[in-house]
Amino acid sequence: MDLLSNMALGFQTAFSPENLAYCFLGVFLGTFIGVLPGIGALAAVSMILPVTFYLSPTAALVMLAGVYYGAEYGGSIASILLNLPGTPSAAVTCLDGYPMAQQGRAGEALFMTTVASFVGGSVGIVLLMGFAPLLSQVALAFGAADYFAVMLFGLLAASAISQGTPVKGIVMVVLGVLIGCIGADLETGADRFTMGFHNLFDGVSIIALAMGLFGISEIIASIRGSQRQPPKAITFRSMLPKPGELKRSILPMARGAAIGSFFGTLPGTGQTIAAFMSYAVEKKVSRTPERFGKGAVEGVMAPEAANNAAAQTAFIPTLTMGIPGAATMALMLGALMIHGITPGPMLMTSQPQLFWGLVASFWIGNVLLVILNVPLIGLWVRILTVPYHLLYPAILVLICIGVYSVNNNVFDVYLALAFGVIGYTMRVLGFEPAPLLIGFVLGPMIEENFRRAMLMARGDYLSLFDRPISATLLALCAVLVLWALYSAVRQATRRPTAEPEPAS
Repeated sequence: MDLLSNMALGFQTAFSPENLAYCFLGVFLGTFIGVLPGIGALAAVSMILPVTFYLSPTAALVMLAGVYYGAEYGGSIASILLNLPGTPSAAVTCLDGYPMAQQGRAGEALFMTTVASFVGGSVGIVLLMGFAPLLSQVALAFGAADYFAVMLFGLLAASAISQGTPVKGIVMVVLGVLIGCIGADLETGADRFTMGFHNLFDGVSIIALAMGLFGISEIIASIRGSQRQPPKAITFRSMLPKPGELKRSILPMARGAAIGSFFGTLPGTGQTIAAFMSYAVEKKVSRTPERFGKGAVEGVMAPEAANNAAAQTAFIPTLTMGIPGAATMALMLGALMIHGITPGPMLMTSQPQLFWGLVASFWIGNVLLVILNVPLIGLWVRILTVPYHLLYPAILVLICIGVYSVNNNVFDVYLALAFGVIGYTMRVLGFEPAPLLIGFVLGPMIEENFRRAMLMARGDYLSLFDRPISATLLALCAVLVLWALYSAVRQATRRPTAEPEPAS
């Protein structure tokens, strides 16, 4: 009964004219900004934050939250239509979403993305409503060794994303880790692999990397003569998936929502890791993994569900412990403190109207995203009718603006152009960019948590196996490696040998 009364209080707060208007404004602006390549939720919330200083605390948080998860949804639109990840977490959506658009199934891909986003967000909200205090305690139980084991498991699973041989996937993961090592050392502050460029002291911008590998490389490929199918006339019937595809998407959505909810709760992980992990899991459990990367609906549904579930559950450590789950959540904490509200375990009891009003606004925002975006699918798909010679110069300008706006640094634009050439070369040679990106994200986190664990254990490597969580995850890592070796040996032994043809 307490939960029902709290939700009644929340909806009463969220449905006030002021909060409802700012919720709509937030999701609308977030979706619009998310479509623009390279800007993302962090920049969107940063731009909107000064406006909220003059609002009530509840209205300010409702609007910022709407911008946040609206941008996460909007990022998938450009990923599907143009192979341009609007946000880093939407990069994995390019892998199957863009091939669907090339096959004339852009409307279907966007519709299924809307469904997956709503399902994933709903699962995250339910967990936030019923298990926020419990999940915050679970997140607190994770130490440095546990985080190291989780990230290592994700790094090993990332090689499964590659469409080529496992060796190519591993090469891309290692290259991503090496690029992630560029910049100042976490402990000593010494330069590492900066090659004399002071602009690399803070490391390589993930926006420049993602925009170059996915966006600019696609522009180069289009100049080289790649073709796309003209979009079909968009009707509601044409947006619906085939019955078989819909059936195949139910379990991937559920698994993606579960993975996203788990990683969203862990401070410092976020949507990018959740999306890549869910994609890797789906490819591993699929009976037809060869379909992934060629327009598999599951390759869109699972990461989108994970992305939006993580976006919602990231509020759990932020609101209940005062620990930002991601950089965007740090801005949310700043907005709370500006209004004189201290986040932490007492927030639910000291500010019930704010907490439950915010949770109720998540439901309203998710419904608004569906209402806003389903009718606009036909409009988004019409982008594909614009001729190449008009569309891609405009996209290149938007990429440069988005990359520059993150750090106000022209050097990042040069990096994006360089990574675009590298990405096109990788495409020609048959290397996939997705494992590189996940290696880039996870590599520094693995290093940070490993060194922290070693400092706490005074250099004792066996301490990694002392904790149940880390020991279990490291055992799973060993199983994953052994299974990969066994599969490779089994495939090699079963390969048919060429027999000489009989003489005629």
